[in-house]
Amino acid sequence: MAGKIDESRTSRVTFIVLRYMRRPLMTLVIVYAISMAGWVLIPGVDPEGNPVKLSFFHAFYFLTYTATTTGFGELPYAFSEAQRMWGIVSLYASVIAWLYALGAIITLLQNQNFRQAVAERRFAKKVERMSEPFFIICGFGNTGSLLARGLSESDIAAVVVDHDEERIKALMLRDYRVDMPSICADLREPDVLIEAGLMKEHCLGVVALTSDEELNLKISATARLLHPDVRIVTRSTSPVYEETLATLGGDIHIIDPFQTYARYLGAVVRDPAIHTLNQWLAGTPGATLEREVGAPRGKWIICGFGRMGQWIRSALEAEGIQTVVIEPHGDEACEEVPNLIEGRATHETLTAAGIKEAAGIVVGTNSDSENLAIVVNAKALNPDIYLIVRQNRHRNQSVFRAAQADFIMQPSLVAARRSLFLLIAPMLKTFFEALRDDWAPGDLLGRAVGELETVVGGTQPRLWTLEVTPGAADGVLRTVASGEAVALGDVLRDPNDRSRRLACVPLVIETKGESSVLPDLATRIEPGSRILFCGTTRAFHMVEATLHNEYTLRYLMTGYDEPRGWVMKWFAERVLKQTKAAESEPPLSGLGQPGGR
Repeated sequence: MAGKIDESRTSRVTFIVLRYMRRPLMTLVIVYAISMAGWVLIPGVDPEGNPVKLSFFHAFYFLTYTATTTGFGELPYAFSEAQRMWGIVSLYASVIAWLYALGAIITLLQNQNFRQAVAERRFAKKVERMSEPFFIICGFGNTGSLLARGLSESDIAAVVVDHDEERIKALMLRDYRVDMPSICADLREPDVLIEAGLMKEHCLGVVALTSDEELNLKISATARLLHPDVRIVTRSTSPVYEETLATLGGDIHIIDPFQTYARYLGAVVRDPAIHTLNQWLAGTPGATLEREVGAPRGKWIICGFGRMGQWIRSALEAEGIQTVVIEPHGDEACEEVPNLIEGRATHETLTAAGIKEAAGIVVGTNSDSENLAIVVNAKALNPDIYLIVRQNRHRNQSVFRAAQADFIMQPSLVAARRSLFLLIAPMLKTFFEALRDDWAPGDLLGRAVGELETVVGGTQPRLWTLEVTPGAADGVLRTVASGEAVALGDVLRDPNDRSRRLACVPLVIETKGESSVLPDLATRIEPGSRILFCGTTRAFHMVEATLHNEYTLRYLMTGYDEPRGWVMKWFAERVLKQTKAAESEPPLSGLGQPGGR
């Protein structure tokens, strides 16, 4: 069957043990068999002088306790001289056999194939026992590590696969909130994805984040063929691979960190509140919703015209910003650049590019040491210039922080954050696209920031997506099926005090293919609706509880707490009948009438 786990891979431990321990085990069996046969055949003498022989059980018992150096004594009677001589032979033979067997066991435990087989078996068992939704992360480099941390903070499990054993060992030292089974394996083998749980119903998606883009393509294609409905997120910066990935179809998302960052930078130039909101939603330490000064307009200098430089130049030019490019190695892409200075970004070239009157500079080479040197030169020539620098290695973070740049662009962080948003809040793309649209009515961005700041506050937010489907919102479905309408405002009431609103804001609701950004609280929730929420952790748990409990939901809708137990329901129905009967009785005749008796 396609997608079935290869049993030979998970049972290799048995095969390897039998292969390495076959001779030692046979040696032990032969030694014990010969020794037991000798004990049974050699006669002994009881206290009366009668000849006696040991049974097989007594022979095995004697060999067993002498093998452990316990030494309970001779049984059932004192041995004869012949038996004692045979005891010397059998004991020395068993000691030699056990030394041979123990040496084989030690060699087996040190065997790399055996250790890998044991690790695969444990990994497969852990994945098999997983009952909560999870993602498969292929590649545990900087990007994979950051993504795993983000998923852990969102209480979402992941299965991690990487070819580097040292990275897997590093994962074992992380203090994740959820279980993160991991394995060192070659991702070029399709069975590895199957062992990682690709075919399980709880698998939500596959994330290919290795440094090899061809391998990312193969992982994505394999996942699509084995599980056509699974969500795929893959990193690619090559147009050739992106075109191939796009043909896979289905729910696939291609992440180019340079293109993503360039578009983000263009949006920030247009309105700095985008950066403020994005940093806050991502949970960046110290981020608030207070508006910041955005990137200035004017002439910008781009140092390095690789993939990052090309995308940023296009984004800045689209915003009407003039750019000057400094590139030491000209290629076909540089031929179309009108303002190009060939050479390294030294004092001379930066001065020739007009850094003293420039508004900003983008330092985007693939060398951290060169980027830091350019930053020092730029700051010396223009201390007030707006500085964006690319950090290639996450381990150099302390040095780049000391550079005091306005923006530090880490491709791994951009890719990880983009992947995390696609996994836990895929509708966030719809939200930001609506914010970036010039025609968005009523200053949507300002309204979003204001509402989030008022309702959620300055605490670190939590994003989550609700799908009104069985198992995720049973209480809502049962209430709607009974003919009652459920509004967004109903599920956002606090069950402890229904007059208060939970610290939660619905960002996007999608019903029957139509999306609404910052929907009104009177919007009805329909079966199949998808809602993107942003709120506190407490609000998340309270909303989750309300969605599954129709009694809590009806209380929040009506203010009436319905009886739940059988006895209370019977008692409530009885009281209701008595009340209706009392209300329907006519008044006593004569009472209150003139002349009545």
